[in-house]
Amino acid sequence: MADNTSRMDGRRRKEVQEPTHLLRMNDRIFDRFSEFIKTELGIKMPASKKTLLEARLQKRLRELCMNSHDEYCEYLFSASGMEEELSKLVDVVTTNTTDFFREPKHFELLSRSILPEFYSRRGGARNVNIWSAGCSSGEEPYTLGIVLSEFARQNPGFTFSILATDISTKVLRMAVSAVYPEAKIHPIPMELRKRYLLRSKDRTKKVVRIAPEVRSHVRFRRLNFMEEFNFDGKLDIIFCRNVVIYFDRQTQEKLFSRFCRKLSPGGYLFIGHSESLAGMDLPLEPVAPTVYRRI
Repeated sequence: MADNTSRMDGRRRKEVQEPTHLLRMNDRIFDRFSEFIKTELGIKMPASKKTLLEARLQKRLRELCMNSHDEYCEYLFSASGMEEELSKLVDVVTTNTTDFFREPKHFELLSRSILPEFYSRRGGARNVNIWSAGCSSGEEPYTLGIVLSEFARQNPGFTFSILATDISTKVLRMAVSAVYPEAKIHPIPMELRKRYLLRSKDRTKKVVRIAPEVRSHVRFRRLNFMEEFNFDGKLDIIFCRNVVIYFDRQTQEKLFSRFCRKLSPGGYLFIGHSESLAGMDLPLEPVAPTVYRRI
Protein backbone atom coordinates (compact mmCIF):
# COMPACT_ATOMS: atom_id res chain seq x y z
CA MET A 1 0.00 0.00 0.00
CA ALA A 2 2.81 2.40 0.91
CA ASP A 3 4.54 1.65 -2.40
CA ASN A 4 1.38 2.43 -4.36
CA THR A 5 0.92 5.70 -2.44
CA SER A 6 4.52 6.65 -3.13
CA ARG A 7 4.07 6.01 -6.84
CA MET A 8 0.86 8.03 -6.88
CA ASP A 9 2.58 10.91 -5.09
CA GLY A 10 5.37 10.77 -7.67
CA ARG A 11 2.84 10.97 -10.49
CA ARG A 12 1.08 13.88 -8.80
CA ARG A 13 4.42 15.72 -8.42
CA LYS A 14 5.12 15.14 -12.09
CA GLU A 15 1.69 16.43 -13.08
CA VAL A 16 2.24 19.57 -11.03
CA GLN A 17 5.69 20.15 -12.52
CA GLU A 18 4.73 19.67 -16.16
CA PRO A 19 4.04 23.08 -17.75
CA THR A 20 0.55 23.25 -19.27
CA HIS A 21 1.04 26.68 -20.91
CA LEU A 22 3.82 28.31 -22.91
CA LEU A 23 6.54 29.27 -20.45
CA ARG A 24 8.21 32.59 -21.12
CA MET A 25 11.98 32.98 -21.30
CA ASN A 26 13.71 36.03 -19.87
CA ASP A 27 16.12 38.00 -22.05
CA ARG A 28 19.20 36.90 -20.12
CA ILE A 29 18.48 33.21 -20.70
CA PHE A 30 17.53 33.81 -24.35
CA ASP A 31 20.79 35.67 -24.98
CA ARG A 32 22.75 32.77 -23.52
CA PHE A 33 20.91 30.24 -25.69
CA SER A 34 21.24 32.47 -28.74
CA GLU A 35 25.00 32.91 -28.35
CA PHE A 36 25.52 29.19 -27.76
CA ILE A 37 23.41 28.16 -30.76
CA LYS A 38 25.23 30.62 -33.01
CA THR A 39 28.70 29.57 -31.80
CA GLU A 40 28.15 25.81 -31.68
CA LEU A 41 25.72 25.26 -34.57
CA GLY A 42 26.17 28.34 -36.75
CA ILE A 43 22.44 29.05 -36.63
CA LYS A 44 21.47 32.68 -36.12
CA MET A 45 18.89 33.19 -33.38
CA PRO A 46 17.88 36.87 -33.32
CA ALA A 47 15.47 38.32 -30.76
CA SER A 48 12.62 37.88 -33.25
CA LYS A 49 13.01 34.08 -32.85
CA LYS A 50 12.52 34.16 -29.06
CA THR A 51 8.87 33.07 -29.16
CA LEU A 52 9.73 30.30 -31.62
CA LEU A 53 12.47 28.98 -29.33
CA GLU A 54 10.12 29.12 -26.33
CA ALA A 55 7.54 27.08 -28.22
CA ARG A 56 10.04 24.51 -29.49
CA LEU A 57 11.56 24.01 -26.04
CA GLN A 58 8.15 23.44 -24.46
CA LYS A 59 8.17 19.71 -25.18
CA ARG A 60 11.68 19.30 -23.71
CA LEU A 61 10.60 21.08 -20.51
CA ARG A 62 7.56 18.85 -20.27
CA GLU A 63 9.52 15.64 -20.86
CA LEU A 64 12.15 16.67 -18.30
CA CYS A 65 9.46 17.85 -15.82
CA MET A 66 11.03 21.28 -15.59
CA ASN A 67 9.17 24.44 -14.65
CA SER A 68 11.37 27.11 -16.20
CA HIS A 69 13.91 27.84 -18.90
CA ASP A 70 16.34 28.82 -16.15
CA GLU A 71 16.18 25.25 -14.86
CA TYR A 72 16.66 23.86 -18.37
CA CYS A 73 19.58 26.23 -19.00
CA GLU A 74 21.31 25.15 -15.81
CA TYR A 75 20.89 21.50 -16.80
CA LEU A 76 21.99 21.98 -20.42
CA PHE A 77 25.24 23.72 -19.49
CA SER A 78 26.16 21.12 -16.88
CA ALA A 79 28.54 18.29 -17.76
CA SER A 80 25.74 15.72 -17.86
CA GLY A 81 23.50 18.08 -19.83
CA MET A 82 26.11 18.59 -22.53
CA GLU A 83 26.39 14.82 -22.87
CA GLU A 84 22.71 13.90 -22.64
CA GLU A 85 20.75 16.92 -23.84
CA LEU A 86 22.80 18.66 -26.55
CA SER A 87 21.56 16.34 -29.32
CA LYS A 88 17.97 17.02 -28.19
CA LEU A 89 18.57 20.77 -28.38
CA VAL A 90 19.94 20.33 -31.91
CA ASP A 91 16.71 18.57 -32.90
CA VAL A 92 14.73 21.44 -31.36
CA VAL A 93 16.48 24.31 -33.18
CA THR A 94 17.07 22.74 -36.60
CA THR A 95 14.47 22.84 -39.37
CA ASN A 96 14.12 19.69 -41.46
CA THR A 97 11.94 20.30 -44.52
CA THR A 98 12.72 18.22 -47.58
CA ASP A 99 11.20 16.18 -50.39
CA PHE A 100 12.18 13.75 -53.10
CA PHE A 101 13.23 15.59 -56.29
CA ARG A 102 13.03 18.95 -54.56
CA GLU A 103 14.03 21.71 -57.01
CA PRO A 104 13.80 19.22 -59.92
CA LYS A 105 15.80 21.32 -62.42
CA HIS A 106 18.93 20.48 -60.43
CA PHE A 107 18.43 16.77 -61.10
CA GLU A 108 17.58 17.43 -64.74
CA LEU A 109 20.88 19.31 -65.11
CA LEU A 110 22.73 16.41 -63.48
CA SER A 111 21.22 13.84 -65.85
CA ARG A 112 21.36 15.96 -68.99
CA SER A 113 24.75 17.65 -68.70
CA ILE A 114 26.94 17.04 -65.66
CA LEU A 115 26.92 13.24 -65.48
CA PRO A 116 27.47 12.85 -69.26
CA GLU A 117 30.37 15.30 -68.94
CA PHE A 118 31.99 13.23 -66.19
CA TYR A 119 31.37 10.01 -68.08
CA SER A 120 32.79 11.23 -71.39
CA ARG A 121 35.85 12.63 -69.62
CA ARG A 122 36.54 9.63 -67.35
CA GLY A 123 34.40 6.68 -68.40
CA GLY A 124 34.62 4.18 -65.59
CA ALA A 125 38.14 5.26 -64.69
CA ARG A 126 37.17 6.95 -61.42
CA ASN A 127 34.30 6.91 -58.98
CA VAL A 128 32.14 10.07 -58.89
CA ASN A 129 32.01 11.31 -55.28
CA ILE A 130 29.01 13.32 -54.08
CA TRP A 131 28.20 14.99 -50.78
CA SER A 132 24.65 15.74 -49.65
CA ALA A 133 25.43 18.29 -46.93
CA GLY A 134 22.46 18.82 -44.65
CA CYS A 135 20.67 15.68 -45.83
CA SER A 136 17.82 15.80 -43.29
CA SER A 137 15.70 12.61 -43.38
CA GLY A 138 17.36 11.31 -46.54
CA GLU A 139 15.13 12.32 -49.42
CA GLU A 140 17.89 14.33 -51.14
CA PRO A 141 20.67 11.69 -51.07
CA TYR A 142 18.24 8.96 -52.09
CA THR A 143 17.00 11.11 -54.98
CA LEU A 144 20.64 11.50 -56.01
CA GLY A 145 21.08 7.75 -55.62
CA ILE A 146 18.10 7.09 -57.90
CA VAL A 147 19.25 9.59 -60.54
CA LEU A 148 22.81 8.25 -60.59
CA SER A 149 21.69 4.61 -60.50
CA GLU A 150 19.57 5.32 -63.55
CA PHE A 151 22.54 6.92 -65.31
CA ALA A 152 24.78 3.98 -64.36
CA ARG A 153 22.18 1.53 -65.71
CA GLN A 154 22.49 3.19 -69.12
CA ASN A 155 26.25 3.82 -69.05
CA PRO A 156 28.37 0.75 -68.26
CA GLY A 157 31.38 1.34 -66.01
CA PHE A 158 29.95 4.45 -64.35
CA THR A 159 30.30 4.25 -60.56
CA PHE A 160 29.50 6.66 -57.74
CA SER A 161 29.27 7.07 -53.99
CA ILE A 162 27.24 9.50 -51.87
CA LEU A 163 28.17 10.86 -48.45
CA ALA A 164 25.11 12.24 -46.62
CA THR A 165 25.53 14.28 -43.45
CA ASP A 166 23.36 16.14 -40.99
CA ILE A 167 23.79 17.55 -37.50
CA SER A 168 20.56 15.97 -36.20
CA THR A 169 20.79 12.38 -35.01
CA LYS A 170 17.00 12.18 -35.07
CA VAL A 171 16.67 12.76 -38.81
CA LEU A 172 19.72 10.61 -39.54
CA ARG A 173 18.00 7.64 -37.90
CA MET A 174 15.05 8.19 -40.22
CA ALA A 175 17.37 8.47 -43.22
CA VAL A 176 19.23 5.27 -42.42
CA SER A 177 15.94 3.35 -42.13
CA ALA A 178 15.09 4.46 -45.72
CA VAL A 179 11.37 3.95 -45.00
CA TYR A 180 8.90 6.62 -46.10
CA PRO A 181 5.11 7.08 -46.17
CA GLU A 182 3.60 6.52 -49.59
CA ALA A 183 2.35 10.12 -49.50
CA LYS A 184 5.99 11.30 -49.74
CA ILE A 185 6.83 9.57 -53.02
CA HIS A 186 4.55 11.46 -55.42
CA PRO A 187 7.44 13.54 -56.88
CA ILE A 188 9.22 10.34 -57.97
CA PRO A 189 8.29 9.37 -61.56
CA MET A 190 6.29 6.14 -61.73
CA GLU A 191 8.93 4.30 -63.77
CA LEU A 192 11.56 5.08 -61.11
CA ARG A 193 9.21 4.10 -58.29
CA LYS A 194 8.80 0.66 -59.85
CA ARG A 195 12.55 0.25 -60.24
CA TYR A 196 13.93 1.70 -57.01
CA LEU A 197 11.21 1.48 -54.32
CA LEU A 198 10.00 -1.53 -52.37
CA ARG A 199 6.47 -1.71 -50.99
CA SER A 200 5.71 -3.31 -47.65
CA LYS A 201 4.32 -6.84 -47.77
CA ASP A 202 1.71 -5.57 -45.35
CA ARG A 203 -0.21 -3.27 -47.69
CA THR A 204 -2.10 -1.70 -44.79
CA LYS A 205 1.11 0.05 -43.69
CA LYS A 206 1.23 2.41 -46.71
CA VAL A 207 5.02 2.75 -46.61
CA VAL A 208 7.87 2.16 -49.07
CA ARG A 209 11.57 1.50 -48.66
CA ILE A 210 14.43 2.58 -50.90
CA ALA A 211 15.82 -0.43 -52.80
CA PRO A 212 19.17 -1.93 -51.68
CA GLU A 213 20.88 -1.05 -54.98
CA VAL A 214 20.37 2.63 -54.14
CA ARG A 215 20.99 2.37 -50.38
CA SER A 216 24.31 0.62 -50.98
CA HIS A 217 25.74 3.78 -52.57
CA VAL A 218 24.82 6.09 -49.65
CA ARG A 219 26.58 6.33 -46.31
CA PHE A 220 25.29 8.56 -43.53
CA ARG A 221 27.17 10.29 -40.76
CA ARG A 222 26.63 13.12 -38.30
CA LEU A 223 28.47 16.36 -39.03
CA ASN A 224 28.33 19.82 -37.51
CA PHE A 225 29.38 22.44 -40.10
CA MET A 226 31.11 24.39 -37.35
CA GLU A 227 33.58 21.51 -36.90
CA GLU A 228 36.25 20.18 -39.23
CA PHE A 229 35.23 18.21 -42.33
CA ASN A 230 37.08 15.14 -41.12
CA PHE A 231 36.76 12.99 -44.21
CA ASP A 232 39.41 12.43 -46.85
CA GLY A 233 39.43 12.95 -50.57
CA LYS A 234 38.08 15.46 -53.03
CA LEU A 235 34.46 15.69 -54.09
CA ASP A 236 32.98 16.05 -57.57
CA ILE A 237 29.56 17.36 -56.54
CA ILE A 238 28.27 19.02 -53.36
CA PHE A 239 24.58 19.58 -52.70
CA CYS A 240 24.07 22.08 -49.87
CA ARG A 241 20.59 23.44 -50.43
CA ASN A 242 18.38 25.44 -48.09
CA VAL A 243 20.81 24.98 -45.20
CA VAL A 244 22.92 28.13 -44.97
CA ILE A 245 19.84 30.39 -44.95
CA TYR A 246 19.91 29.86 -41.19
CA PHE A 247 23.48 31.24 -40.92
CA ASP A 248 24.65 34.85 -41.00
CA ARG A 249 26.50 36.12 -44.08
CA GLN A 250 29.98 35.83 -42.60
CA THR A 251 29.38 32.22 -41.57
CA GLN A 252 27.93 31.43 -44.99
CA GLU A 253 31.03 32.70 -46.80
CA LYS A 254 33.38 30.77 -44.51
CA LEU A 255 31.36 27.61 -45.08
CA PHE A 256 31.27 27.98 -48.85
CA SER A 257 35.04 28.60 -48.86
CA ARG A 258 35.51 25.30 -47.02
CA PHE A 259 33.24 23.56 -49.54
CA CYS A 260 35.39 24.90 -52.35
CA ARG A 261 38.50 23.43 -50.74
CA LYS A 262 36.79 20.02 -50.78
CA LEU A 263 35.68 20.30 -54.43
CA SER A 264 37.86 18.97 -57.25
CA PRO A 265 38.62 21.46 -60.04
CA GLY A 266 35.67 21.23 -62.40
CA GLY A 267 33.42 19.98 -59.59
CA TYR A 268 29.95 21.39 -58.97
CA LEU A 269 28.23 23.10 -56.05
CA PHE A 270 24.42 23.17 -55.85
CA ILE A 271 22.74 25.62 -53.46
CA GLY A 272 19.10 26.42 -52.69
CA HIS A 273 17.05 28.91 -54.71
CA SER A 274 16.60 31.08 -51.62
CA GLU A 275 20.39 31.33 -51.21
CA SER A 276 23.00 33.50 -52.93
CA LEU A 277 26.77 33.69 -53.37
CA ALA A 278 26.62 37.29 -54.60
CA GLY A 279 29.53 39.37 -53.32
CA MET A 280 31.47 36.38 -51.99
CA ASP A 281 35.09 35.87 -53.01
CA LEU A 282 34.95 32.21 -54.08
CA PRO A 283 36.71 30.20 -56.82
CA LEU A 284 33.40 29.40 -58.52
CA GLU A 285 31.74 30.27 -61.82
CA PRO A 286 27.97 30.09 -62.39
CA VAL A 287 26.71 27.51 -64.88
CA ALA A 288 22.97 27.64 -64.14
CA PRO A 289 20.74 29.30 -61.52
CA THR A 290 22.12 28.22 -58.08
CA VAL A 291 24.67 25.86 -59.71
CA TYR A 292 28.41 26.66 -59.75
CA ARG A 293 31.57 25.05 -61.11
CA ARG A 294 34.88 25.02 -59.21
CA ILE A 295 37.50 26.95 -61.15
